[in-house]
Amino acid sequence: MKTIHLFTLAATALALSAPVAAAPDAEAAMKMAKDNGCTKCHAVDKTKKGPSFQKTAAKYKGKADAEAKVTEEVTKPRKVKFEDGTEEDHKVIETKDAAAVKNLVQFILAQ
Repeated sequence: MKTIHLFTLAATALALSAPVAAAPDAEAAMKMAKDNGCTKCHAVDKTKKGPSFQKTAAKYKGKADAEAKVTEEVTKPRKVKFEDGTEEDHKVIETKDAAAVKNLVQFILAQ
């Protein structure tokens, strides 16, 4: 019984000492989204011409490759098709700051 108790205490201590990922900087993410024209088609909580960030987060929820997929969506040029059948080139984030892109992606996925 003591062995189980000690194991439980050790596991709890390890879990409590594990680093917690910092929450994305929402203000910086929204500034980047606005500065890059993302907010012309996307909003946090409502569908505009493109899906809301909440809808995007729901699409990728629980998927191991979510961050990589959304990063590719915001950094790689591609065509997008809208519900009305029109197509256009999807704008990409104009920065070489990988940390800022990661923050934006994590913000989107946190919605």
